[in-house]
Amino acid sequence: MAFKAHQDLPYLHGKPNASGDLRTENSDFKVFEMLPFMPSGDGEHVLLYIEKEGLNTGFVAKQLAKAFSVKDMQVTYAGLKDRNAVTQQWFGVHLPGKQDVDVSSINIEGVKVLQAARHNKKLKTGALIGNRFELILRNVSNPEDLVSRFEQVAETGVPNYFGEQRFGHSANNLDRALALFAGQKVKDKKKRGLYLSAARSYLFNQNIAQRIEQSCFTTPILGDVFMLAGSQSIFTEFDDATEISSRLKSHDIDITASMWGAGELKSSEEAKLLELAIADEQKALSEGLANFGLKQERRRIRLNMSQAKSELIDESTVKLSFVLPAGSYATSILREVINYKDVSTLVN
Repeated sequence: MAFKAHQDLPYLHGKPNASGDLRTENSDFKVFEMLPFMPSGDGEHVLLYIEKEGLNTGFVAKQLAKAFSVKDMQVTYAGLKDRNAVTQQWFGVHLPGKQDVDVSSINIEGVKVLQAARHNKKLKTGALIGNRFELILRNVSNPEDLVSRFEQVAETGVPNYFGEQRFGHSANNLDRALALFAGQKVKDKKKRGLYLSAARSYLFNQNIAQRIEQSCFTTPILGDVFMLAGSQSIFTEFDDATEISSRLKSHDIDITASMWGAGELKSSEEAKLLELAIADEQKALSEGLANFGLKQERRRIRLNMSQAKSELIDESTVKLSFVLPAGSYATSILREVINYKDVSTLVN
């Protein structure tokens, strides 16, 4: 089955005029994880705040398991972070009955332990409120246009596309999802989850693409489902269309689209027809997801950043910083403001 290329997804504000290089160095892409709590100071778990460079999260977790002589499953993390970057994130290690924790003996190349403390609960996947990004773009052809568009999307938001990395090299994760749905066994639970997630994410991205092409990305249509800012609470009924438009403009609420699975859609009328048409076009993916027991969920179609700041370092180098909620992609911001080339993909 042929899938639409990620690079062909429509832009909200048209294709950017500026071009430039991303991740010429790992330090050009910095990520700082934000948890909604701090370590309690006691308990069976040790939380480690770690800075890593040039390593993926799963690899670091395995190395920590070796360092503490525990099973891999006893090391957890809230979210995955980029390999070709400098990132700071929390890891949890289950160490019951061991009060003294010596982190000075941890010797993993590319890893620094910045903080260690006891905590009374396991660090679970998704237990974060967001990430702060500091990105440096080099060889920028039109810095003024880049900064102008960045300021624009800080006000309007961008399409909340799942990033290209979700789909694997050459979108292989989608092909593997189809094989999975056709009966191929995948024993590795994490890989199976990746393939299911890729299928679901692809359908969601197509929903956004259709809404942009039909000029209803920021304009609600009959049957839309809305999500409150800063939460996962959704609602469908509203009496005042003017109030809804005002709340959308102020980012108090967002329009949502389906994260496909079994069960009834929350949308109705025009919005439901749009979502059903996409599911029907990609029937192998939509039926496969439902058959694997995933349930219908909703995700906001607009990504809003906060604490947005741009800085012109020199005539061709720009630094962008911003905060995004958990589960969103910095590259979704970047693709709306600059035609970037990820240098790390050319040398790794």
